[in-house]
Amino acid sequence: MSRRWQQVRHQLRRNRPAQFSLFVLFIFIVAALCAGLSPYDPDQMALGARTLPPDGAHWFGTDEYGRDYFTRALYGGQISLMVGCLAMVFSTLIGTLVGTLSGYFGGWLDNLMMRAVDILMAIPAFFLLLVLNAYLKPGVDNIIMIISLLTWMNMSRLVRAETLSVKEREYVLYARASGEHPLRIILRHIIPGVLPTIIVAATLNIASAILMESTLSFLGLGVQAPAASWGSMLNNAQSYIGEASWLAMFPGILILLTMFSFNVLGDVFRTAFEPGANRDE
Repeated sequence: MSRRWQQVRHQLRRNRPAQFSLFVLFIFIVAALCAGLSPYDPDQMALGARTLPPDGAHWFGTDEYGRDYFTRALYGGQISLMVGCLAMVFSTLIGTLVGTLSGYFGGWLDNLMMRAVDILMAIPAFFLLLVLNAYLKPGVDNIIMIISLLTWMNMSRLVRAETLSVKEREYVLYARASGEHPLRIILRHIIPGVLPTIIVAATLNIASAILMESTLSFLGLGVQAPAASWGSMLNNAQSYIGEASWLAMFPGILILLTMFSFNVLGDVFRTAFEPGANRDE
Protein backbone atom coordinates (compact mmCIF):
# COMPACT_ATOMS: atom_id res chain seq x y z
CA MET A 1 0.00 0.00 0.00
CA SER A 2 2.89 2.39 0.77
CA ARG A 3 4.15 1.96 -2.80
CA ARG A 4 0.73 2.87 -4.13
CA TRP A 5 0.66 6.05 -2.07
CA GLN A 6 4.10 6.88 -3.45
CA GLN A 7 2.56 6.53 -6.90
CA VAL A 8 -0.24 8.89 -5.86
CA ARG A 9 2.35 11.49 -4.80
CA HIS A 10 4.20 10.92 -8.07
CA GLN A 11 1.03 11.47 -10.07
CA LEU A 12 0.24 14.63 -8.11
CA ARG A 13 3.73 16.07 -8.70
CA ARG A 14 3.49 15.65 -12.47
CA ASN A 15 -0.19 16.44 -12.93
CA ARG A 16 -0.91 20.18 -13.00
CA PRO A 17 -4.73 19.83 -13.04
CA ALA A 18 -4.48 17.59 -9.95
CA GLN A 19 -2.35 20.20 -8.17
CA PHE A 20 -4.89 22.86 -9.08
CA SER A 21 -7.69 20.60 -7.80
CA LEU A 22 -5.96 20.05 -4.46
CA PHE A 23 -5.44 23.79 -4.12
CA VAL A 24 -9.09 24.54 -4.93
CA LEU A 25 -10.40 21.96 -2.46
CA PHE A 26 -8.02 23.19 0.23
CA ILE A 27 -9.22 26.78 -0.25
CA PHE A 28 -12.89 25.76 -0.28
CA ILE A 29 -12.57 23.63 2.87
CA VAL A 30 -10.63 26.28 4.80
CA ALA A 31 -13.05 28.99 3.67
CA ALA A 32 -16.06 26.92 4.75
CA LEU A 33 -14.50 26.17 8.14
CA CYS A 34 -13.72 29.86 8.65
CA ALA A 35 -17.17 31.09 7.58
CA GLY A 36 -17.81 32.38 11.10
CA LEU A 37 -15.06 34.98 10.65
CA SER A 38 -17.17 36.87 8.12
CA PRO A 39 -18.38 40.23 9.48
CA TYR A 40 -21.84 39.61 8.03
CA ASP A 41 -24.69 37.48 9.36
CA PRO A 42 -25.69 35.07 6.58
CA ASP A 43 -29.38 35.46 7.49
CA GLN A 44 -29.43 39.21 8.20
CA MET A 45 -31.76 40.92 5.73
CA ALA A 46 -31.25 44.48 4.48
CA LEU A 47 -34.06 45.31 2.09
CA GLY A 48 -32.40 48.60 1.17
CA ALA A 49 -29.42 46.69 -0.21
CA ARG A 50 -31.18 44.15 -2.40
CA THR A 51 -29.31 42.60 -5.37
CA LEU A 52 -26.29 44.87 -5.13
CA PRO A 53 -23.54 43.92 -7.60
CA PRO A 54 -20.16 42.68 -6.34
CA ASP A 55 -17.96 45.40 -4.83
CA GLY A 56 -15.35 45.92 -2.12
CA ALA A 57 -17.91 45.59 0.69
CA HIS A 58 -19.80 42.61 -0.74
CA TRP A 59 -17.42 40.45 -2.78
CA PHE A 60 -20.24 38.39 -4.31
CA GLY A 61 -22.83 41.16 -4.10
CA THR A 62 -26.08 40.74 -2.17
CA ASP A 63 -29.12 38.55 -2.79
CA GLU A 64 -32.78 39.40 -3.19
CA TYR A 65 -33.09 40.02 0.57
CA GLY A 66 -29.96 42.14 0.88
CA ARG A 67 -27.91 39.37 2.53
CA ASP A 68 -24.18 39.23 1.85
CA TYR A 69 -23.83 36.60 -0.86
CA PHE A 70 -20.20 35.74 -0.16
CA THR A 71 -21.05 34.91 3.46
CA ARG A 72 -23.96 32.75 2.38
CA ALA A 73 -21.68 30.99 -0.11
CA LEU A 74 -19.25 30.20 2.74
CA TYR A 75 -22.00 28.74 4.92
CA GLY A 76 -23.51 27.01 1.90
CA GLY A 77 -20.12 25.40 1.28
CA GLN A 78 -20.22 23.93 4.78
CA ILE A 79 -23.48 22.14 4.01
CA SER A 80 -22.59 21.06 0.45
CA LEU A 81 -19.17 19.68 1.40
CA MET A 82 -20.49 18.08 4.60
CA VAL A 83 -23.32 16.37 2.72
CA GLY A 84 -20.94 15.14 0.04
CA CYS A 85 -18.41 13.73 2.50
CA LEU A 86 -20.88 12.13 4.92
CA ALA A 87 -22.99 10.64 2.13
CA MET A 88 -19.79 9.22 0.63
CA VAL A 89 -18.82 7.67 3.99
CA PHE A 90 -22.19 5.99 4.52
CA SER A 91 -22.56 4.79 0.93
CA THR A 92 -18.99 3.44 1.03
CA LEU A 93 -19.65 1.57 4.26
CA ILE A 94 -22.87 0.03 2.93
CA GLY A 95 -21.38 -0.82 -0.46
CA THR A 96 -18.23 -2.29 1.05
CA LEU A 97 -20.22 -4.42 3.50
CA VAL A 98 -22.53 -5.79 0.83
CA GLY A 99 -19.76 -6.26 -1.74
CA THR A 100 -17.34 -8.10 0.55
CA LEU A 101 -19.98 -10.40 2.03
CA SER A 102 -21.42 -11.17 -1.38
CA GLY A 103 -18.06 -11.78 -3.04
CA TYR A 104 -16.47 -13.73 -0.19
CA PHE A 105 -19.31 -16.12 0.70
CA GLY A 106 -20.82 -16.44 -2.78
CA GLY A 107 -23.64 -18.96 -3.31
CA TRP A 108 -27.20 -18.07 -2.40
CA LEU A 109 -26.09 -14.99 -0.43
CA ASP A 110 -24.29 -13.60 -3.47
CA ASN A 111 -27.29 -14.27 -5.71
CA LEU A 112 -29.69 -12.68 -3.24
CA MET A 113 -27.62 -9.55 -2.68
CA MET A 114 -26.73 -8.98 -6.33
CA ARG A 115 -30.31 -9.46 -7.50
CA ALA A 116 -31.39 -6.89 -4.91
CA VAL A 117 -28.70 -4.52 -6.22
CA ASP A 118 -29.84 -5.11 -9.82
CA ILE A 119 -33.42 -4.27 -8.89
CA LEU A 120 -32.43 -1.08 -7.08
CA MET A 121 -30.19 0.02 -9.94
CA ALA A 122 -33.00 -0.58 -12.45
CA ILE A 123 -35.27 1.92 -10.68
CA PRO A 124 -34.73 5.49 -11.98
CA ALA A 125 -32.88 7.53 -9.36
CA PHE A 126 -35.12 10.56 -9.85
CA PHE A 127 -38.20 8.44 -9.14
CA LEU A 128 -36.61 7.16 -5.94
CA LEU A 129 -35.76 10.72 -4.95
CA LEU A 130 -39.38 11.78 -5.28
CA VAL A 131 -40.66 8.75 -3.35
CA LEU A 132 -38.19 9.13 -0.50
CA ASN A 133 -38.76 12.86 -0.32
CA ALA A 134 -42.53 12.32 -0.05
CA TYR A 135 -42.04 10.31 3.16
CA LEU A 136 -39.16 12.26 4.69
CA LYS A 137 -39.04 15.84 5.89
CA PRO A 138 -36.56 18.07 4.04
CA GLY A 139 -33.36 18.52 6.00
CA VAL A 140 -29.63 17.88 5.93
CA ASP A 141 -29.87 14.57 7.80
CA ASN A 142 -32.45 13.20 5.41
CA ILE A 143 -30.53 14.46 2.37
CA ILE A 144 -27.47 12.53 3.53
CA MET A 145 -29.56 9.41 4.09
CA ILE A 146 -31.29 9.70 0.70
CA ILE A 147 -28.03 10.18 -1.20
CA SER A 148 -26.39 7.31 0.68
CA LEU A 149 -29.28 4.99 -0.18
CA LEU A 150 -29.03 5.93 -3.86
CA THR A 151 -25.27 5.65 -4.35
CA TRP A 152 -24.05 2.49 -2.56
CA MET A 153 -24.99 0.01 -5.30
CA ASN A 154 -22.15 0.79 -7.71
CA MET A 155 -19.69 0.59 -4.84
CA SER A 156 -21.01 -2.84 -3.85
CA ARG A 157 -20.56 -4.22 -7.38
CA LEU A 158 -17.01 -2.88 -7.63
CA VAL A 159 -16.05 -4.26 -4.22
CA ARG A 160 -17.65 -7.63 -5.00
CA ALA A 161 -15.66 -7.94 -8.23
CA GLU A 162 -12.40 -7.18 -6.43
CA THR A 163 -13.30 -9.53 -3.56
CA LEU A 164 -13.80 -12.41 -6.00
CA SER A 165 -10.25 -11.84 -7.21
CA VAL A 166 -8.59 -11.24 -3.83
CA LYS A 167 -10.14 -14.29 -2.13
CA GLU A 168 -8.36 -16.60 -4.62
CA ARG A 169 -4.91 -15.31 -3.74
CA GLU A 170 -2.54 -17.65 -1.95
CA TYR A 171 -2.41 -15.82 1.38
CA VAL A 172 -6.21 -15.81 1.61
CA LEU A 173 -6.43 -19.50 0.67
CA TYR A 174 -3.81 -20.26 3.33
CA ALA A 175 -5.76 -18.29 5.94
CA ARG A 176 -8.93 -20.21 5.08
CA ALA A 177 -7.12 -23.55 5.18
CA SER A 178 -5.68 -22.60 8.59
CA GLY A 179 -9.17 -22.27 9.99
CA GLU A 180 -9.22 -18.50 10.51
CA HIS A 181 -12.66 -17.03 11.15
CA PRO A 182 -14.25 -15.55 7.99
CA LEU A 183 -14.71 -12.17 9.67
CA ARG A 184 -11.00 -12.07 10.55
CA ILE A 185 -10.06 -12.98 6.98
CA ILE A 186 -12.31 -10.26 5.58
CA LEU A 187 -10.91 -7.59 7.90
CA ARG A 188 -7.24 -8.61 7.67
CA HIS A 189 -6.94 -9.75 4.05
CA ILE A 190 -9.96 -8.93 1.88
CA ILE A 191 -10.54 -5.28 2.88
CA PRO A 192 -6.85 -4.28 2.51
CA GLY A 193 -6.82 -6.01 -0.87
CA VAL A 194 -9.81 -4.08 -2.20
CA LEU A 195 -8.92 -0.78 -0.49
CA PRO A 196 -7.50 0.86 -3.65
CA THR A 197 -10.79 0.28 -5.45
CA ILE A 198 -12.71 1.64 -2.46
CA ILE A 199 -10.57 4.80 -2.36
CA VAL A 200 -11.03 5.53 -6.06
CA ALA A 201 -14.79 4.94 -5.96
CA ALA A 202 -15.20 6.95 -2.74
CA THR A 203 -13.39 9.96 -4.23
CA LEU A 204 -15.69 9.94 -7.24
CA ASN A 205 -18.71 9.38 -4.99
CA ILE A 206 -18.05 12.66 -3.17
CA ALA A 207 -18.44 14.54 -6.44
CA SER A 208 -21.63 12.60 -7.26
CA ALA A 209 -23.05 13.27 -3.78
CA ILE A 210 -22.37 17.01 -3.99
CA LEU A 211 -24.00 17.15 -7.41
CA MET A 212 -27.01 15.17 -6.16
CA GLU A 213 -27.39 17.48 -3.15
CA SER A 214 -27.23 20.47 -5.47
CA THR A 215 -29.88 18.89 -7.69
CA LEU A 216 -32.16 18.19 -4.73
CA SER A 217 -31.76 21.72 -3.41
CA PHE A 218 -32.23 23.16 -6.90
CA LEU A 219 -35.55 21.29 -7.12
CA GLY A 220 -36.57 22.59 -3.70
CA LEU A 221 -36.27 19.16 -2.09
CA GLY A 222 -33.06 19.78 -0.19
CA VAL A 223 -31.87 22.38 2.29
CA GLN A 224 -34.68 24.63 3.45
CA ALA A 225 -34.54 28.38 4.09
CA PRO A 226 -33.02 30.25 5.78
CA ALA A 227 -30.13 27.74 5.60
CA ALA A 228 -28.26 27.72 2.32
CA SER A 229 -26.31 25.31 0.18
CA TRP A 230 -24.83 26.00 -3.22
CA GLY A 231 -27.72 24.15 -4.84
CA SER A 232 -30.40 26.10 -2.97
CA MET A 233 -28.62 29.37 -3.81
CA LEU A 234 -28.71 28.38 -7.46
CA ASN A 235 -32.39 27.54 -7.16
CA ASN A 236 -33.23 30.91 -5.59
CA ALA A 237 -31.29 32.73 -8.32
CA GLN A 238 -33.58 31.51 -11.10
CA SER A 239 -35.95 34.46 -10.82
CA TYR A 240 -33.12 37.00 -10.98
CA ILE A 241 -31.05 35.75 -13.92
CA GLY A 242 -31.76 38.87 -15.96
CA GLU A 243 -31.22 41.56 -13.33
CA ALA A 244 -28.64 39.89 -11.05
CA SER A 245 -26.79 37.21 -13.00
CA TRP A 246 -24.10 36.90 -10.30
CA LEU A 247 -26.63 35.18 -8.01
CA ALA A 248 -26.50 32.15 -10.29
CA MET A 249 -22.92 32.56 -11.50
CA PHE A 250 -21.10 32.28 -8.17
CA PRO A 251 -22.74 29.12 -6.75
CA GLY A 252 -22.62 27.56 -10.22
CA ILE A 253 -18.86 28.18 -10.45
CA LEU A 254 -18.32 26.79 -6.94
CA ILE A 255 -20.22 23.59 -7.78
CA LEU A 256 -18.37 23.26 -11.09
CA LEU A 257 -14.92 23.68 -9.54
CA THR A 258 -15.70 21.25 -6.73
CA MET A 259 -16.99 18.60 -9.12
CA PHE A 260 -13.99 19.09 -11.41
CA SER A 261 -11.52 18.83 -8.53
CA PHE A 262 -12.91 15.62 -7.06
CA ASN A 263 -13.16 13.99 -10.47
CA VAL A 264 -9.56 14.89 -11.32
CA LEU A 265 -8.35 13.49 -7.99
CA GLY A 266 -10.39 10.35 -8.60
CA ASP A 267 -8.59 9.90 -11.92
CA VAL A 268 -5.24 10.37 -10.17
CA PHE A 269 -6.04 7.62 -7.67
CA ARG A 270 -7.30 5.34 -10.44
CA THR A 271 -4.11 5.84 -12.46
CA ALA A 272 -1.86 5.31 -9.44
CA PHE A 273 -3.67 2.15 -8.31
CA GLU A 274 -4.13 0.67 -11.77
CA PRO A 275 -2.44 -2.75 -12.00
CA GLY A 276 0.37 -2.97 -14.52
CA ALA A 277 0.57 0.77 -15.13
CA ASN A 278 3.89 2.12 -16.22
CA ARG A 279 5.14 3.90 -13.13
CA ASP A 280 8.15 5.45 -14.80
CA GLU A 281 6.35 7.56 -17.36
